[in-house]
Amino acid sequence: MTGHLSRTVRSDARDNRARILDAARTVFGEEGLSAPMREVARHAGIGPATLYRHFPTKQVLIAETFAEQRRACAAAVHDALTDTDPWHGFRSLVERICELHAHSRGFADAFMTAFPGAMDLAADRERTLRAVAELARRAQKAGRLRPGFVVDDLVLMLMAHRGLRDTPPAARVTASRRFAAYVIEAFRAAPEDPAPTPLPPAPRLHHAHPPSTP
Repeated sequence: MTGHLSRTVRSDARDNRARILDAARTVFGEEGLSAPMREVARHAGIGPATLYRHFPTKQVLIAETFAEQRRACAAAVHDALTDTDPWHGFRSLVERICELHAHSRGFADAFMTAFPGAMDLAADRERTLRAVAELARRAQKAGRLRPGFVVDDLVLMLMAHRGLRDTPPAARVTASRRFAAYVIEAFRAAPEDPAPTPLPPAPRLHHAHPPSTP
């Protein structure tokens, strides 16, 4: 009987942890990191005490919530650095970072800001920016990236990209892809290339109004 009870408690704990993480991905993904812990608990359908039993601080919860995105970002960095074409590696890394940020406002906030105590996320950000710097050096040496590009230009781009948080969710990823394509063309050493890469489709961000009748 005791063994059965113990298994039930462990199962309930796993279920609660999974619900908390699902709720945190939704809440932080849409509202950003400023969303309170009580909102995560409410969305998960549990009490605050249960939430804090699994995740004693907001920093711990954030690190766990975005573990999948962190792994995806690390994979994007690895793939870009091992690409034999430095310009393709640079371009693909920018595209994949933008896509990750477009899917989750919370991850974009965690990546772009020094959230207090979230050292793992700060380390991820620094690792990614070091990779961008190395890829930029290689692509510039190959004559594919503008000579004046510096890593701060990517940071500036991502700051502008965060403005897409106000885009309707259904159009956000489409808008992100087109935004990234335009910026990458600006980074290119020869934007007047006679055969530029086709742009992704444009998102529908406004509704045309029929002309008024007299």
